[in-house]
Amino acid sequence: MALERSLELSVPSRPEYIAMVRLVVSSLATARRTLADERIDDLKLAVSEACTNAIEANHATGTIQPVVVSCWEAPERFEVCIADFGAGFDPDVLPEHPPVTDPDRLNFERGLGIPLIRSLVDDVRFESGAEGTKVWMTLFGGPAVEEGDKTSEIVRVVIADEE
Repeated sequence: MALERSLELSVPSRPEYIAMVRLVVSSLATARRTLADERIDDLKLAVSEACTNAIEANHATGTIQPVVVSCWEAPERFEVCIADFGAGFDPDVLPEHPPVTDPDRLNFERGLGIPLIRSLVDDVRFESGAEGTKVWMTLFGGPAVEEGDKTSEIVRVVIADEE
């Protein structure tokens, strides 16, 4: 079965909106999926990291574009896509960091978000180019409602910045 979008959320590129995005995405996942509490906590942290990166990417290019968060569902998985309008990057050329058990890891203050996201979700992929980056994060697990339930309307929310 194909993926169906269940949420589209557009928020200003400002850090104070990260907690709200985390809450909305985790609430949707909790209500609609059969996922352990620990998996929801992993999703919250991964969403926070991806939103932080998206906000920084937008700021680096001086854009006033929002961060766009979409959730997609299929019977066996829940996907979150976080999109920015920054300059893009190549995830394959990120510097390697020491393993988390290595004390030298403490010398790295930045650049841990993507490795952390990779460790928290079941699958992650990046679509990046000059017009921005999309980070797709997947958690596998079945729906919390039966197949016949028709409560799968799409929720669209746009939060405008007052500045």
